Amino acid sequence: MDLSLIAAERQNFRYISMHACDSAVKSGIAIILVVLYLIAPADVFAGPPFRTDDPEPVEYRHGEVYLFSTGTRDSGGISGVGPAIEFNYGIFPDTQFHIITPVAFNSPQGSASHFGYGDTEVGIKYRFVHQTAVIPDIGTFPLIEVPSGDAHKGLGNGKAQYFLPVWLQKDFGKWTTYGGGGYWINPGAGNKNWWFSGILLQYSFTETFYLGGEIFHQTSDTVDGKNNTNFNLGGSFPLTKKVQLLFTAGSGLQHASTNYYSYYVALYYAF
Repeated sequence: MDLSLIAAERQNFRYISMHACDSAVKSGIAIILVVLYLIAPADVFAGPPFRTDDPEPVEYRHGEVYLFSTGTRDSGGISGVGPAIEFNYGIFPDTQFHIITPVAFNSPQGSASHFGYGDTEVGIKYRFVHQTAVIPDIGTFPLIEVPSGDAHKGLGNGKAQYFLPVWLQKDFGKWTTYGGGGYWINPGAGNKNWWFSGILLQYSFTETFYLGGEIFHQTSDTVDGKNNTNFNLGGSFPLTKKVQLLFTAGSGLQHASTNYYSYYVALYYAF
């Protein structure tokens, strides 16, 4: 299992068996709901729940937390992460620190399922151009996938991976579009470096209720793999004034055997 799918399910997005983690997810959601109910609400930012990312960092001295699960069913089985925690914090103006600490799962077709800590994702998002009436926001969000998961069980890559992207965003009233892409450095036996690109269109009914869709493409990340194009539909729905539910679901458009279906679901809180 390769957490490139997060950087995308912020980026990519290979993302427990649902029965194996069901009780843990329910317990985690219950705890987070109780905690978040006691804290004040905040605005939502772009990025999750979609694979395509955006250039907008968390505001300086503010933060956001996601409790989430994401996964993909392909011809080889189902794999992903969950429960997992994503934490973002504005450490400087236009600069955000990012970390994901996941529990990973891997259920290969016809083989034993595995469940344990996965690869840790760390990154810095930096916006270097602010949008005007004509010019979009432009930023970068380099990521490192730290090989903390057990590669022999399919819970990690076994080697550090690096993502070097550029993202753009433009707002038009209640409509927002963002997209871009980048290059993944993906070492390891049988692996190859690969490209990710995506574009999204989103409509905001309120600050906490929006719906959107994306199309994204990635080249093969293994020597015997296939290029693939996929789509997701999803958005955000306010559960209370203090908690939002983020969600997407999608499938493959090109070489669909690499993505029969995929999902992302999260509880979101910003401070």
